[in-house]
Amino acid sequence: LALSDLIQKYFVSPTLFRVIRLARIGRVLRLIRGAKGIRTLLFALMMSLPALFNIGLLLFLVMFIYSIFGMSNFAYVKKESGIDDMFNFETFGNSIICLFEITTSAGWDGLLNPILNSGPPDCDPTLENPGTSVRGDCGNPSIGICFFCSYIIISFLIVVNMYIAIILENFNVATEESSEPLGEDDFEMFYETWEKFDPDATQFIAYSRLSDFVDTLQEPLRIAKPNKIKLITLDLPMVPGDKIHCLDILFALTKEVLGDSGEMDALKETMEEKFMAANPSKVSYEPITTTLKRKHEEVCAIKIQRAYRRHLLQRTVKQASYMYRHSQDGSGDGGPEKEGLIANTMSKMYGHENGNSSVQSTGEEKGSTGDSGPSIGLTPISPSDAALPPSPSPGQTVRPGVKESLV
Repeated sequence: LALSDLIQKYFVSPTLFRVIRLARIGRVLRLIRGAKGIRTLLFALMMSLPALFNIGLLLFLVMFIYSIFGMSNFAYVKKESGIDDMFNFETFGNSIICLFEITTSAGWDGLLNPILNSGPPDCDPTLENPGTSVRGDCGNPSIGICFFCSYIIISFLIVVNMYIAIILENFNVATEESSEPLGEDDFEMFYETWEKFDPDATQFIAYSRLSDFVDTLQEPLRIAKPNKIKLITLDLPMVPGDKIHCLDILFALTKEVLGDSGEMDALKETMEEKFMAANPSKVSYEPITTTLKRKHEEVCAIKIQRAYRRHLLQRTVKQASYMYRHSQDGSGDGGPEKEGLIANTMSKMYGHENGNSSVQSTGEEKGSTGDSGPSIGLTPISPSDAALPPSPSPGQTVRPGVKESLV
């Protein structure tokens, strides 16, 4: 409270600073598509501020020179018409006020009339002025006319019109820039959206959030969903942790809008300079891959997995077919060479069944030769219960080692 009272007493009211904060409402205009003309005008005024400041200094220099000249020649002119206690040339401050009034081309005739008085009865040349040796309250018509005419030409017809010329020129430039695909507002909106996805200002964003980020952007930088394939084709560099840098995304989106034009290199350098000026801290940046290469790696991994599964399936079918034929024929020939993990897996899956088949075949052969005693894994039967095989027909031969089916 003490600081507020001190500022209000000796400087200006703090309420004035709160009013100045209302200027931030101009940022809202960027979100309104229908306010494009107003945004262009405000942008032109912002561009004109440096030049307008220089012209203001030039105008102040002209007013300073003419105020000193006016004090030297018209300080004791008779107070009548437009010259009074406020508008006169007695002090430097009052002279500046008079010249500012003349700059607006208003009321200069009232100031000139007393200066045109050259003698009685309009003025008294012998009048004593207290505190000075100068006598009289008459003016100098010739000097007064030259003074006012030259000042009006310089200040009103030249300097003030320079204000208008600069504003119109910058307005034309702003209009041309607004017709281009990208402008300053687009980049500012990009960084405002980036702040929402990177609140800690790490300058990086996770690749998994890139789709949501570019979908949130405003046109023309926006890439609406579904955008996975489009983002892959942008070939964005990625750092460890599957993260992407802010500038890489901005460059890629800008190139997508403008294409491969000659202005891209200059625009890229400009954006880098502005980004480094706003973010002086240097973050380690060592890309290890890109989005396109990462997609190639994923596709290659999927193809390798499919080929390996197909190979496993073929080996399984081949081994199962061999085991089935071995169990049917009962031959003792060795199977194909077993290799590595696949062979061990096949042995665990079919080894026990293969042993039972061999035992069963041996038992059947013993039963057919009339050996008494049960075979392993077979139920003993009496000779009367056993079915006799049919005798071969004339001309039919039985191959050794091959069992005929029992009827």
